[in-house]
Amino acid sequence: MTVLWITLLLVFVLAFFSRYSASMNGTFTYSTFVSPNKFLVFLTFSVLALVSGLRNTIGDTYFYMHAYQATDFTWDYILENKDPAFGVLQMMLKNLTSDPQVLIFITALITNLLIIVTLYKYTRLFELSLYVYITSGMFTVSMNGIRQFLAASIIFWGTKFLLAGEPKKYFILVLIASTFHQSALILLPIYFIVRREAWTKVTIIILTATVLIVIGFNEFSQLIFSAIEDTQYGEYGIFTEGGANKLRVLVEGVPLFIAFLGRERLRKLWPKSDIIVNLAMIGVIFMIIATQNWIFARFNIYFSLYNLILISWLIHLFKDSNKKFVYYSLLVCYLIYFVYEHVISLGIIYRSDYINL
Repeated sequence: MTVLWITLLLVFVLAFFSRYSASMNGTFTYSTFVSPNKFLVFLTFSVLALVSGLRNTIGDTYFYMHAYQATDFTWDYILENKDPAFGVLQMMLKNLTSDPQVLIFITALITNLLIIVTLYKYTRLFELSLYVYITSGMFTVSMNGIRQFLAASIIFWGTKFLLAGEPKKYFILVLIASTFHQSALILLPIYFIVRREAWTKVTIIILTATVLIVIGFNEFSQLIFSAIEDTQYGEYGIFTEGGANKLRVLVEGVPLFIAFLGRERLRKLWPKSDIIVNLAMIGVIFMIIATQNWIFARFNIYFSLYNLILISWLIHLFKDSNKKFVYYSLLVCYLIYFVYEHVISLGIIYRSDYINL
């Protein structure tokens, strides 16, 4: 954990000063986006990429490294197995070197680059978004579900197509992401769902449906798992490891609740924020359903990233006299959750052949 603690400190400090020395896109108003100092942003990205890319533990990392060493990545193998783009990536890398650390490093590099670039463009408080990225556990998850988080980061980078209303470009990007992890295809219909005003009757219907799903989860799960039993994800139906931690629902839901209370103010600050709110809401919905079966939390990987954008705008919904209190309260609360999840609950151990602290 020492490495992760140092990472959190370095990333927050670098990101804070990158915003502190930022320039403004446009005139100095609350509706403008802040452009953090690019050099400090690069240093922030470098810390994340190096820590993630040089690891040899956490989640499925060992199995990815072992598979890279043991597998002969031929075209026949790639075409016969799932997620061909990831197979092609491994084939290309293995033609250069058989060292599996290269695979871990390249995927970490791409994933964190796409996330940083997107946060750089759309966040209001850059350091707060990155602080939550680490303390909420998303950074750790990116080192576990490597393929899926890589696919999620590709789609996250395509936020600009969602906001600009460019469906063709967005759909193409989702299809590309699905070649790394097929579950990314669920984002295709999402385009039509989220590009609408938040907190309408549709919102109430979706939330009501979520409650009904939780109440009648056995019937719902049978329907879903029957639909995917002949796909690469059919094995999920046999998992009986219980539901996701309900505390996670609270962590995901609080920013959304604050956004609801300040919804009119948020629209004035950023007229297109409703799209981000809707995406964050879908993430919370998946987490609520995941309390019945943790496997549904995997779908939240695609939506939790939007909470990073949303939370960076929430501070500006409060009166000037309360902003500092809310800001520091968020830092403290997420830090407590970081300790609970990484130290107490999961006992995360970071190891690396290159970083020894």
